Amino acid sequence: MLPEKKSFTFQEMKQKLVNYCVYQDRCHTEVEQKMKEFLLIPEAKDEILLFLIKENYLNEERFAKSYARGKFYLKKWGKNKIKLHLLQKGITEKLILKSFQEIDPIDYQNTIVDLINKLKPTYKGLKLYQKNQKMIKVLLSKGYEYESILECLNTED
Repeated sequence: MLPEKKSFTFQEMKQKLVNYCVYQDRCHTEVEQKMKEFLLIPEAKDEILLFLIKENYLNEERFAKSYARGKFYLKKWGKNKIKLHLLQKGITEKLILKSFQEIDPIDYQNTIVDLINKLKPTYKGLKLYQKNQKMIKVLLSKGYEYESILECLNTED
């Protein structure tokens, strides 16, 4: 049996969503998902969304920039992985490209080099070619571009 959805007044609902957006930058998809937890008529949902946007609690550009910054600087994700996750959240290509301006190109390059240096010792005893293949595979899975990885590998040798 599904848990019963608790009903709130319109004002309580609005305040809950304001708090949800203030706690952390959110995208429209996340807010709409959160609204599904509550019993709201479509008109109320639209009114709350408009209010959140108008009062700048909900801002897709700010969300995309903050997301890109956080995932790169904290989780060391590459641009491909960040882009994929932002697309899944309904963020436009244009905003995604804009969000990449938050990532310093030198930091990006240095992060790839740092990751390569951390991975190298884990592949002792392998030929250089095998070592490079394994490191490329790991870095691709973290979302880095093949060309960028190769560029950094070639400067490391």
